[in-house]
Amino acid sequence: MNVSIQDTCTACGLCCDTCPEVFEMGDDIAEVIMDEVSEEHMSLAQQAAEECPVAAILVED
Repeated sequence: MNVSIQDTCTACGLCCDTCPEVFEMGDDIAEVIMDEVSEEHMSLAQQAAEECPVAAILVED
């Protein structure tokens, strides 16, 4: 599965706190640090997407 961050990210850090194996803070917005998110981390990445206050995280098959 692929995960991406849109430019609407406000860099609140919630995704990094929820799933630091997948997300880290960049200069202005959060960044995805895995090319392909493994099944092991998918549930937490999905949780981060659902909890993102500006819906900036996209999770795609």
